[in-house]
Amino acid sequence: MISKSIALDVLNASLSSGGDYAEIYLEETLSSTFSLENGKVESVGTTLSYGAGIRILKGFASVYGYTSDLSRKSLLDLANKLSSSFQGERIIKVDSIKKEKVKIINKVIDHLDQVKPEEKIAYLKQCYEITKSVSPKLVRIADSFSSYRKKIELFIAEASEAKQFENFEERGRLTMMALASGENGSIETSFSGPGRYDGWHYFTDILDYKKKAKEIGEKAIMMLNAKECPSGRYPVVITNGWGGVIFHEACGHSLEAAATAKHLSVFSDSIGEQIASNIVSAYDDGTLPNEWGSNNIDSEGHVTQNNQLIKDGICVGFLVDKANGRRLNMEPNGCSRRQNYRYAPTSRMSNTYIAKGKDNPEDIIKDTKLGIYVADFGGGSVEPSTGEFNFSASEAYIIRDGKICEPVKGCTLIGSGKEVLMNIDRVGNDVALGQGMCGSLSGLVPVNVGQPTIRIKEITVGGRGGKLE
Repeated sequence: MISKSIALDVLNASLSSGGDYAEIYLEETLSSTFSLENGKVESVGTTLSYGAGIRILKGFASVYGYTSDLSRKSLLDLANKLSSSFQGERIIKVDSIKKEKVKIINKVIDHLDQVKPEEKIAYLKQCYEITKSVSPKLVRIADSFSSYRKKIELFIAEASEAKQFENFEERGRLTMMALASGENGSIETSFSGPGRYDGWHYFTDILDYKKKAKEIGEKAIMMLNAKECPSGRYPVVITNGWGGVIFHEACGHSLEAAATAKHLSVFSDSIGEQIASNIVSAYDDGTLPNEWGSNNIDSEGHVTQNNQLIKDGICVGFLVDKANGRRLNMEPNGCSRRQNYRYAPTSRMSNTYIAKGKDNPEDIIKDTKLGIYVADFGGGSVEPSTGEFNFSASEAYIIRDGKICEPVKGCTLIGSGKEVLMNIDRVGNDVALGQGMCGSLSGLVPVNVGQPTIRIKEITVGGRGGKLE
């Protein structure tokens, strides 16, 4: 996107006031969205965006700026403006740039932007017809397919020889939503959003989209007749896959260096300490081929890694980026991410999950005499500094005598990350991942959350259905 000579000049301008690290992040992104509302095309859009961000570090201090003008003059003006934030003599002069080879772990065969619009629209209409056929009580069905293809160029100077990286990202996501209306005026919704770092063949030949389209309709209808969830302290069994969103929100963010390095996390000083039940291990793995949250390199040019966060209940690591690694005296471990060039990178999760255990999911249910089974989550809120959370379950059931029984609505789980981790007493062998978008300091990024079926031996359950009996 820019020549090495321009990059060399910009890096040296960035380092003119004593900075000890400088980076130029450039990207070009082609994105598209196809949306249907009740089977009719609502919107079709394709956008091309590009720009550059420049970051300078000096010790623990950092400064960042961006521009959509990639001319030499514009980039130099930005670099000089940013470098003026520091006062000092030059300590690094960049003499040359070496292009680094990037290992491709996410291979895409059939690019999503090359699929004809008519084919994508026909695909979404098929999803709509399947969902619609479930019941006439489904009054609103929204289907969409979004994708982007991103080219990234990165120049990094930390010594006299700078490094150049080139990377590509390509992701697609199918989202389906169904809204059901009952005779008593009740309204229930169901949602599914499978995504992948992959091509069109995944969505047509591998993903069972017909099954998912039917399921969202069935779930919305089922919840219309659900009773209010009882409240109290009960055992709760949480399904695999998307159930991992609690770990992601209440625990995962608290293990990012963006929080731990500044003592904004309940786990800031927890390396080597027990923070979970001894049957719990957890990872963040950015190397899983073609997974939604995976990448070849991170936003700082580091190779993505499989980082273990918890081992047998012991905290063994954080997710560490360049800037926060300096505060922690830790090396970066391939987890620096950003939404686009408008954001400075920081430590972020990729594919974060609780590892599989030894229990069969069926046995976990059978071993629960009275409790709640959570099959899906809606929204929630988390306080990162304490790990305290409040999550609503969009699909939940009563467990009676080891069997999943009647559905309930209005179920809320209330607790803290520390409490949840320590109170997990059963871990299944059925790990699965669920796709979502995570918002934080560096914008919105695609992530996988995951876990096997787990049981929390006791947690506060909120609801308006009285006491569980």
